[in-house]
Amino acid sequence: MKALNQEIHLPRLRKANVSLWIKREDQLHSQISGNKYRKLKFNILEARKQSVKKLLTFGGAFSNHIAATAYAGKLYGLSTIGVIRGEELANSWRENPTLMQAYENGMEFKFISRQEFRLKNEPGFIEKLKSEFGEFYLLPEGGTNSLAIKGCEEIISDGDRDYDFICVAVGTGGTISGISNAVFSHQKVLGFPALKGNFLQEDICKFAPRENWKLVENYHFGGYAKVDQNLVNFINDFKKETEIPLDPIYTGKMIYGILDMVDQGFFKENSRILAIHTGGLQGIKGMNENLKKKNLPLICV
Repeated sequence: MKALNQEIHLPRLRKANVSLWIKREDQLHSQISGNKYRKLKFNILEARKQSVKKLLTFGGAFSNHIAATAYAGKLYGLSTIGVIRGEELANSWRENPTLMQAYENGMEFKFISRQEFRLKNEPGFIEKLKSEFGEFYLLPEGGTNSLAIKGCEEIISDGDRDYDFICVAVGTGGTISGISNAVFSHQKVLGFPALKGNFLQEDICKFAPRENWKLVENYHFGGYAKVDQNLVNFINDFKKETEIPLDPIYTGKMIYGILDMVDQGFFKENSRILAIHTGGLQGIKGMNENLKKKNLPLICV
């Protein structure tokens, strides 16, 4: 499946004599959009090949991966289990737009403490889950594994050859790994982490052996799911100017970073930049609930 590349026309880009295009992976599917579609594609095929009827995965309260896995399960006739970080959600999850949507698409939940959530990759913990739920096909948090990388490699097509930079938001590192493997030899991949800290480098190296990528760690706005009024205003203004919605956790921060780097002269004149829109728009409703509590402006939907 191929996504449309849409050129962005803004005065700051013309002033710097730099062109920016956005690959609209968010439009691949109404419910399984962006990189989640790519990550799930080959994993779903493998689960069906193994004749496994149940998917189990991990995520937080507003996880795009949880929402996408629930719908994919419904679409392909697989039951789904979401192991959710935060035992306090057990009594309030119906107030959470992401979890309610996943539930309506058939997902069963298990809420665990943050301490227990850290054991999600431990074999003993996985065995405990199997004794509780029976056999299942395991999807890691964020969906990143070798089959997900294979899917993300398909984001880049022959038509993307003319770009100098490929930019992507980074969560667990799977999408940037697939893109790094697939880009052409003259291209540089810039990753914009949504999380604070430099721990992703090692994880990405496991899947992306080429030395064609770099993490830009200045635009996380304080860490995962952290936003401020400046970012909200930017996302709303960008939508007015381009008619492209951005999510506040991933793509909003990435596009903010790209344009700030353009202003600072990071990109040489005549540079051609392709930014990957990885979807995640379902998370805007939940973010707006948090913004209301802080009396901050809301993100336009």
